Amino acid sequence: MATETHKAEPDHRVGDYFTEAAETFDTFYDGKRSAFMRWVDRKFRSDVFVRFDWVFEEIGDAKGKSIIDIGCGSGPYSVEAARRGAARVLGLDMAEGMLDLARRRAAAFKVDSVCEFTLGAFPQAAPDEEFDHAIVTGVMDYVADAPAFIRTVCKMVRNSAILSMPSIHWFRTPVRRVRYKLKSCPVYFFRREDIRKWFDDAGFANTVIKKVPGAGQDYVAIGRKK
Repeated sequence: MATETHKAEPDHRVGDYFTEAAETFDTFYDGKRSAFMRWVDRKFRSDVFVRFDWVFEEIGDAKGKSIIDIGCGSGPYSVEAARRGAARVLGLDMAEGMLDLARRRAAAFKVDSVCEFTLGAFPQAAPDEEFDHAIVTGVMDYVADAPAFIRTVCKMVRNSAILSMPSIHWFRTPVRRVRYKLKSCPVYFFRREDIRKWFDDAGFANTVIKKVPGAGQDYVAIGRKK
């Protein structure tokens, strides 16, 4: 089970936190930081780049596919999917500041005709349509009711869903918990056996769980419909 008590309603403190932090998070993906900070990112935050690579390895040829990017943030995954030929990309996020950045990113890469960005908290704001793939990275850290979230994702996808799931580590977990408590933002961590059970119970036929290299780094759980 998760290390926190789950609750059904979205916690809007998360949206508030990411609205305030939008510009800072955006610089991470576009290499806009100083040379020193780019070195720090590659050295100590390499998990973000590993997750990115694994997502697009799973999607494979994106040409003509439909993709939902849940918790899309400033849109790096959404825009990359569109650049790789996706026919439709829907980005959903609960931070308006992030969506503003995502729209700007899509326009800059001339894929704004493919990408749509919508304000809302998942699963409450889940669209009534199916997608070939779902991308959910850097989101489950802030989801209180992970099983309900995963069940809703499973109902929406035809092929697969790729979710990053923060693992539990004796040192990094309590440190991160304190950091986010000071920011008034809840954070959650999960065990491999619980992740597998939730994916199985949701209805995924084949689930692969990979661990990002490094102490305390995320799992990447890939739920396939067949």
